[in-house]
Amino acid sequence: MLAGVDEVGRGPLAGPVVTAAVILSPDDPYLGQYRDSKKVAEKKRLKLYHHIRKHAVAYSVAMASVEEIDEINILQATMLAMRRSVEGLLIQPTKVLVDGNRIPDLAVPAEAIIGGDDLVQQIAAASIVAKVIRDRMMYKLDAQFPAYQFASHKGYGTPAHMEALRQHGPCHAHRKTFAPIARLL
Repeated sequence: MLAGVDEVGRGPLAGPVVTAAVILSPDDPYLGQYRDSKKVAEKKRLKLYHHIRKHAVAYSVAMASVEEIDEINILQATMLAMRRSVEGLLIQPTKVLVDGNRIPDLAVPAEAIIGGDDLVQQIAAASIVAKVIRDRMMYKLDAQFPAYQFASHKGYGTPAHMEALRQHGPCHAHRKTFAPIARLL
């Protein structure tokens, strides 16, 4: 019962950090097809996301809010969200494999795997789930705050996003402690 855990949204200037924990079935016909979510086309990513939701042994999604990121920093907020996603699993894993070089404080054994979203199917599946969920959140933010064009850059500091920040200042979805935002305040 291996659970893979990954995050999406550590680097953007806006929005929450989203994590997912996934336990895949050993009979999953898509095993071998999961990849780092950034390397999967959106249409295929959505197909895989729906398959994971329907066929995974268990999965859980969690997040840390912009306020939590600003309060405890992005690394600690990511660890918090990862712990929440593991604790949200309806089945306790025997081991947790986390993408990256750090692991959150967990009640089960865990291992950090650098590049795990390309090496471990459970982590890749978690990457896909977290990315679809966070992208949907950014589409909603785009509808609320169209001037920032969140749907196109998902909160990253693109030239268009930076220009929108210069013109309009930050909104409540921006991470106030991140340097490009803090300089505007």
